[in-house]
Amino acid sequence: MGLLQRPLCCHSQQDQQQQPPQSHDHLHFESSTSSSLSSQASLPSIPSLTPQKLHHPEEQPQTTHHKLVTTVKGHTSTIFSLALHGKSLYSASSNGEIRACSRDPTSTELKYISGEQPLPNTTIVVNSNAPIKSLIVSHDKLFTAHQDHKIRVWKTTDQPGNNNNNPNYYKCVASLPTLHDRFSKLFSSENYVEIRRHKKRTWVHHVDTVSALALSQDGSLLYSASWDRTFKIWRTSDFKCLESVKNAHEDAINSLILSNNGIVYTGSADTKIKMWKKLEGDKKHSLIGTLEKHKSAVNALALNSDGSVLYSGACDRSILVWEGDEDNNNNMVVVGALRGHTKAILCLVVESDLVCSGSADNSVRIWRRSVENEKKSYYSCLAVLESHRRPVKCLAMAVDSNSGGGGGPHEDDDSRSYLVYSAGLDCDIKVWQIRVPL
Repeated sequence: MGLLQRPLCCHSQQDQQQQPPQSHDHLHFESSTSSSLSSQASLPSIPSLTPQKLHHPEEQPQTTHHKLVTTVKGHTSTIFSLALHGKSLYSASSNGEIRACSRDPTSTELKYISGEQPLPNTTIVVNSNAPIKSLIVSHDKLFTAHQDHKIRVWKTTDQPGNNNNNPNYYKCVASLPTLHDRFSKLFSSENYVEIRRHKKRTWVHHVDTVSALALSQDGSLLYSASWDRTFKIWRTSDFKCLESVKNAHEDAINSLILSNNGIVYTGSADTKIKMWKKLEGDKKHSLIGTLEKHKSAVNALALNSDGSVLYSGACDRSILVWEGDEDNNNNMVVVGALRGHTKAILCLVVESDLVCSGSADNSVRIWRRSVENEKKSYYSCLAVLESHRRPVKCLAMAVDSNSGGGGGPHEDDDSRSYLVYSAGLDCDIKVWQIRVPL
């Protein structure tokens, strides 16, 4: 049976019912909508955090150097997810492939088998039959979220004598929900939920595309979000589904992230961001806050390292910045917006004081957070990276370990180097080097 592709942004569940089916290799953007949005102010009621003129000359941002280091080839369909782990970069695409290559852009480790036969820059490590929407790498396992409503777990296999002629280094060890989980829920009516008129399914099932995954800090719990408007929590030791939060949103959930203090953030096509937490003494997560400032579908969420700042990207072309509420530790308030992209924000990643955003306008922007008087924050757009031919759907970022010894200041100038990895609908992975003044 063929699968119908829900648009990845800018359309609600109701809109999808009126649209013709779309190939899973393409995003759908209405040109009339895009052109009208481009001429309008993006959330004009929210102040900009990137002032045109800074108050003092010494506050002017120093020069940031950036360059495209390499383009990694190999994928033949849309890349939906990137993940860094160890010395490798993993990429997952809409044809069900996961490919791996060295995260070091100067490496030739995966480019040749024997020095004679050139290969694409990536090696296939997983080949599944279902489009992959999200990917997490943890130790010797891969967790993948799929368009066929399932989550799959892959584990490395030792193949003695393997000389790269067989690139399938991972095998599927579980498909969630597991057979045991499904069977144990079959015989009680209390375990069934209505998914549409006259049709029910046990609560451990996702019944639409699984759009996002997140792993708890200790690796013991896996969180999944879906276009079926639910998110679920799974125990990674035996892959049992422990909890399902139904009707978490009024439309598809596009993004889910976790903070170190146990708060779960979900972003949805219903324009809302919701905050969930398991309160003391409770067995299940409760809604503790709803953030409502976006005017269109929320596509991406990211947190800084201590969880004090939340970034959200949406089809309204703005990145909203949320900070902790001084009067309520379990709440966030919007402090401003980062503007510059001309189309929907599709992905976000944070590293140190840098925020990286990818957009349907085919560009990547690098923003730097600065704090004034230890209270008020403002941002500078350090770079606009333009090389992709199609929308940028996923990002990864890390300190450049080859620069100045473990990412420290460069020996010739007081700067720090980062590597940014971007990918999307053009099937290429771009690797950028960003040198930021200290």
